Amino acid sequence: MLQSAAAGRLRCSDRTKQPSAATIRVLGEVLIGGDLYEGEAVRAFAWPLLLQAGGLSELAGGRLELTARSRKAPAGPTDETIRHLWRRRLSHGVLDEFSRVEEVKGQRTANVLSATGPRRKAVGAALAECCRPRQWVTVDELFEAMRTTGHDPYPVRSERALWKPYLEDAQYGSLGYDGHHERPVLQGRYTLCVLFEYAAALGLIDVRHIAPKGARDGFRHTWGADRLQRLSRYDGLLAIRLNPLGAYATGRADDYRPGPAPVGVRSPVRGLPNLDVVAPDGLAPSEALLLDAFATQSADHVWTLSTASLLKALHAGRIWRSRAASSPEQHRRGTAADRHGFAGRRRLPHREDTGFRIRATCWSAWTRHRP
Repeated sequence: MLQSAAAGRLRCSDRTKQPSAATIRVLGEVLIGGDLYEGEAVRAFAWPLLLQAGGLSELAGGRLELTARSRKAPAGPTDETIRHLWRRRLSHGVLDEFSRVEEVKGQRTANVLSATGPRRKAVGAALAECCRPRQWVTVDELFEAMRTTGHDPYPVRSERALWKPYLEDAQYGSLGYDGHHERPVLQGRYTLCVLFEYAAALGLIDVRHIAPKGARDGFRHTWGADRLQRLSRYDGLLAIRLNPLGAYATGRADDYRPGPAPVGVRSPVRGLPNLDVVAPDGLAPSEALLLDAFATQSADHVWTLSTASLLKALHAGRIWRSRAASSPEQHRRGTAADRHGFAGRRRLPHREDTGFRIRATCWSAWTRHRP
């Protein structure tokens, strides 16, 4: 995601902060495995908002640009960045998640919806307290646990305001009628959105889901609901499981220990002595985008590293390590390209901020003198 933002491919509305349709298409191609549903923006919609809430990007002329914090993020532990994004989303989200339940009309009327902060914190607390790590819990079980523990993300400001939201018709379809505003309809859909669109996008939970059409029927008795095939795009979420990363991000675990790497998995790229990087089987769009930041594509499945391409990445801020290294070995561990296996045994230029000047230090004579 940071690579896409650094490449200037992510655009959002200056007013709503929401990603444009073009940005959603771009992210749909970059996301590993695509989005959760074909033709439905869930993860692709969430990521630009997560980057903004976490302070990793900011809008400038309708385009997301990296911040100083985001340039340091790749050098630190990924789990720390994910935990930061989740906590910032709960406290500094730039969009009311309930607005994503578009079938509920009348939300934009003044003094209808409650403050988003307490609602987000209620869902975050429920995820931390009502879900045991590595154990599946159905959505209905989670709703019941939230009711008994008092975690209530009620999205409507007051009983009087409850008459303003409606389905299909403002008078006959109002949610203010008895039996038309049960927890699964209001609190439930809000909870589904936060979990499915943001917690799942960050990789905090594993999910079991089906197509949303016809998945949940608790709203059918409302006037006009018989015309709706679903109440929200999140209706297909059946069960969630808090994984080790989620346990760490929510405070259920003190640290995060990733599982072992799959046995027998080989790197999709090979570095050659002539500084060509070859991907015989091709690369995912996200991997190709990352490689484009440091090398120039010279043929199908082939990229070439050069002093010019590395310096271009350096001056563009794509090589994030800026702390001086005391030895070539420390420098080798600190460069972004070496961490991704793109530089082989060659060492990249090192940038050190010295006031208004930038000093490039090359540990390799080959790098220093090569044109």
